[in-house]
Order: sequence, then structure tokens, then C-alpha cells
Amino acid sequence: MPGTYSQIYIQIVFAVRGRENLISRNWKDDLYKYMSGIITNKGQKSIIVNGTSDHIHIFVGLRPSMAISDLVRDVKNNSSNFINANKLVKGKFIWQEGYGAFSYAHSQIEQVYKYILNQEQHHHRKTFKEEYVDFLQKFGIEYNEKYLFDWIE
Repeated sequence: MPGTYSQIYIQIVFAVRGRENLISRNWKDDLYKYMSGIITNKGQKSIIVNGTSDHIHIFVGLRPSMAISDLVRDVKNNSSNFINANKLVKGKFIWQEGYGAFSYAHSQIEQVYKYILNQEQHHHRKTFKEEYVDFLQKFGIEYNEKYLFDWIE
């Protein structure tokens, strides 16, 4: 019986609603582990989850049996439930609608991993808006600025 073979590496980027700085240093590692667990439990390969106080980068090895939109929906829903159930923020935590998904070759895994690992340092030099628009331009994705994330300048 023939099998299905694939090699799909996707970086997913999404933000806290209103781009509020709600992801605390005190519990961010627990959140990243929880998100990684969601990805693994969905049968996908979690390579790295990291971010800053207002947005997340997830790098996954994706099996073709799962749509990116389904994985992002499940990660966002379950992780916001985790934050709210554990009362990690005042009020209700919500992720902003939408996300970016960018594909990479196997030869780029280490480079993307290091980039995501160093998010805190990276954002000392570049804003999230600059970073995100750079991704869209680098990948040749047409966009309308009014449909991008809410930006904090």
C-alpha cells in the first residue's frame, strides 16, 4: 500500500487581542509548553513555540491531514482557555483574530528556530508591525493594511 510522504514546515504568528502586553515572564514558559502539547496532541510536530508579551511564533512540522486553520483555531482556543482557567490575567484573555502562516524548506529549520528562539532580543531592534509586514513582503503576500493586526505604535 502506498504511503503519504510530506515535508511541510510552517511558522505561525498571531497576537494578543488589542496587542496588549499580557503574556507575563512569570508564566510564558508554561503557556509555550501547553501550546506545544496541543500541537503534539493534534499529531503535529512542535519544533518551537516562543514570543513576546504581545504575540506568539509557532514553528511546526505539519502533516497534510490537518489544515493550518484548524491547528491555529485549536491552539488559540485551548491556550486562551488555559490562561483564563488559571486566572493568569485580569479579565478575559483573548487572541486577536487572524494569523500569519509562512512555509519553509527543510534547510531553513535551524535558521527559523534560532529566529523564534531570540524573539525578545529581536524586538529590541524591530517592532512587531515591522516584523510582520517584512514577512508578508518577503513571502510575496498581497495585503491590505486595514485587515492586519491592531498595531500599538
